[in-house]
Amino acid sequence: MKTSIMLLFLTVLLAKSCSDIKSSEEELYGHTWELEYISGPRIAFEGLFPKKRPQLTFDKESGKVTGTDSCNGYSASYKVVESSMSFGEPGPTTMMFCGGSERQFLKMMAKIDSYSLEDGKLNLLVGEIPMMRFKKISP
Repeated sequence: MKTSIMLLFLTVLLAKSCSDIKSSEEELYGHTWELEYISGPRIAFEGLFPKKRPQLTFDKESGKVTGTDSCNGYSASYKVVESSMSFGEPGPTTMMFCGGSERQFLKMMAKIDSYSLEDGKLNLLVGEIPMMRFKKISP
C-alpha cells in the first residue's frame, strides 16, 4: 500500500515538473521582450542604449526571433530544448551605425546557451550566469 502511494506521489510530481517546463517555454511567446540589463560592457546601461533598447519577439511556428538591436532590425533562428536556448546567426539586418552598442548585444546573443523565466522577466544565460535580462513590453 505504501509503495502504491509513493509511486502515485512520484508520478504526480513528475507530471507537474514536466508541465512547468512546458508552461515556462510557452511564456516566451506572445510578448515582445525589452532589454533592461546586459553583462560585460564597462559603460553604464543608459549610456549603451540612450534612445532605444534592444527587443526580442519569439515566433514559435517559424522558429525565428525578430527584433531590434537598438539601432537595426534583425531576425535569427533560435532553438529551445527544456531550459537550453541557442540563437543562429542573425539574417540580413539594416546597416545603420548607432555607436557600436548594437553589436555588443548581438555578440552576447551568440554566447547564450540557456534561459530562465522568473517574476515575469526573461533571463538569457551562459551556464548559470545571467548575461541579459528582459521585461515584457507587450501582451
